[in-house]
Amino acid sequence: MASLMQTGIIYTLLAFLIWGLFPLYFKALHGIPAEEIVLHRFIWSLAFLACVLIFKRRWAWLRPALQQPKLIALFVLSAVLLAGNWYTYIWAVNAGRVVDASLGYFINPLINVLLGVVFLHERLNKIQWLSIAIASTGVAWLTWQAGHLPWIALILAVSFGLYGLLRKTAQLGALEGLSLETLVLFPLALGMLFWLLLTGQSAAVHAPLSTQVLIMLAGPITAIPLLLFAAGARRIPLSLVGILQYTGPTLQLLIGVFVFHEAFGVERLIGFSLIWLALFIYALNSWHAYHQSRSA
Repeated sequence: MASLMQTGIIYTLLAFLIWGLFPLYFKALHGIPAEEIVLHRFIWSLAFLACVLIFKRRWAWLRPALQQPKLIALFVLSAVLLAGNWYTYIWAVNAGRVVDASLGYFINPLINVLLGVVFLHERLNKIQWLSIAIASTGVAWLTWQAGHLPWIALILAVSFGLYGLLRKTAQLGALEGLSLETLVLFPLALGMLFWLLLTGQSAAVHAPLSTQVLIMLAGPITAIPLLLFAAGARRIPLSLVGILQYTGPTLQLLIGVFVFHEAFGVERLIGFSLIWLALFIYALNSWHAYHQSRSA
């Protein structure tokens, strides 16, 4: 049991560490427009996932899945949300807004809680509502200081929250679901890439060989952390997953401030601190609830 827990922690932590290092990867592709990188992510992700499915001989689910229009529609929607999330994140990194992007993934867990209340009719206790109120105060403070909503963070948090909600209610596992949502947008992505090539608008074609290799690596770089997360999350309590989740945005924030030298003054620190306090209270409450349930 202890070894299973340790393996789960390692897998989950590795997934969040890889996600946390994403700014370095996308910054290396700064000469390629965000929309073209997203198209390549779909193409090379499907190629990588097809190799995994062939290796594991897990094709039996595909034909029944393709015969269910409602399931296909669900995964088309989840794929569109994922593409929008990817585009916003890649654009933010290359626009020098890594700190703003990291805020989105700090807010995301609390967005997930609200979506659970609205769509899954989950109930929150007073401490959980307090966490959401404190986080909302932090967002309001950042909005007042900047003179506008932190729209990058909110788009990332809401799009990924809705994506998670759809995947939570879907009938397929992590590998199968990721493969299907990549497959449903693959023809569109391939067609758009061909159009960019034919019209001479493809930046990847004229990029150095090293950049082209990095683009091809988008497949495994996208799929591996998702598969690690799925494997790890099955082995450890959800409350522990929630605590480890903050590794990714923390690493992104540190990269934004100390590697890319983005501004992070006292005003931003106050807003972030309120959100960190909200997350700490929520995580502590979840951890306490988990131990109470085990004792019972």
